[in-house]
Amino acid sequence: MLNDTTRFRPLRVLYVSQYFPPEMGAPAARVYDLARLWAAQGCCVTVLTGFPNHPTGAVHPDYRKKIWRLFVRERVAGVELLRGWLYPAANKGRLKRCLNYFSFMLSAIFFGTFCVRRPDVIIATSPQLLVGLAGYALARLWRVPLVFEVRDLWPESLIAVEAVRPESGLIRALDRVAMFLYREAASIVTVTDAFKRIIVDRGIDSNKIHVIKNGVDLQVFHPGVAATLLPNEWGVHDRFVISYIGTLGMAHKIDTILDVAERLRILPDIRFVLVGEGAEKDALKAQAVERRLSNVIFLDQQPRPRVAELIAASQVGLVLLRRSELFRTVIPSKMFEYMGMAKPIILGVPGESQAILEQAGAGLHIPSEDVSALETAILTLYHDGRLRARLGANGRRYVECFHDREKLAANYTVCLKEIVYGPAVGSESPTATLKTDSL
Repeated sequence: MLNDTTRFRPLRVLYVSQYFPPEMGAPAARVYDLARLWAAQGCCVTVLTGFPNHPTGAVHPDYRKKIWRLFVRERVAGVELLRGWLYPAANKGRLKRCLNYFSFMLSAIFFGTFCVRRPDVIIATSPQLLVGLAGYALARLWRVPLVFEVRDLWPESLIAVEAVRPESGLIRALDRVAMFLYREAASIVTVTDAFKRIIVDRGIDSNKIHVIKNGVDLQVFHPGVAATLLPNEWGVHDRFVISYIGTLGMAHKIDTILDVAERLRILPDIRFVLVGEGAEKDALKAQAVERRLSNVIFLDQQPRPRVAELIAASQVGLVLLRRSELFRTVIPSKMFEYMGMAKPIILGVPGESQAILEQAGAGLHIPSEDVSALETAILTLYHDGRLRARLGANGRRYVECFHDREKLAANYTVCLKEIVYGPAVGSESPTATLKTDSL
């Protein structure tokens, strides 16, 4: 344990994440929000990431010339950002994705060794386990604690979407990597209570596992966001908009939405707006054309402010996953953005997500992949404006109490300081503090 004088100097955090804005999605948003909030709280934060190319594989226009410089330094919201070279690849196709993952691991180890100053703690965040191996290598080099952040359970998530056979060599290798990181990390941070239980059941000490659930930036996602331009721009003016925003991939069973859209063509004022990228997007668009679903609109991924405007233009938000026992353990972060905007949710995810929705009173839950249940839920909200308003207001109140990203970042800071400095005399442990954000 270090003395109290050292305890109160700025904490130096090295955050290793393959994804960071302008890339979209929950991993990039979470890293950005936590890093900037830690910096605002007085920490010295460096994020080690790659050139933005996810999920399409095309390097973002602002970085296409810079990628030939191998790495660039930036300053974003008080955070030092170091972007290293990687092999760009779309979020589909096994070989190129493996090259993408391995190249970032090697890049992170190299630039984390020679281009950053010594941190007090290293956080390596999944998804993608090789980020954890990069964090481990850097933690050994710098002789500092490693925090392994588990946002998705690998290899379990690959099995759940049937991307790889359970008995394959790749699954066995990834399982060994995951167990190695669980054992070697000084601390593990998960985003759900169920993740913690699963890791503990695998023989890992529960005392080194903390739960920091996903949250939402309530300054970006709030009911006052205007949507005056977007309805006209996207052809949904004066329509009842049902939006799905996120990955259009194997885990999400988006064709369920198309099935319901076909049934509800008799209601000409209903529009389904599907926003995002993913391995299934082209097939879904082709299917919508083949079925002549003029009530379905596909949009490419949008910057966060535009996402807030789109939610503001929506009457209902969809949060769906395919039927899988593993998905009982996850909490899709997108549901908190709808709640922050005071919009009701139709949730097709059982388990921990369902418990949150029901405790918050923020929407309607349906069984996964149930077309008839989804149709019924949509019609219920379509016909009852008072119910929509009540569920939306409930959701906003709930995230203000339990899923405000700023409060979660402060709790995370307490956890990091205990890992680095040891528990302060007379202070409340971070584990106790974090329980306020659990169900």
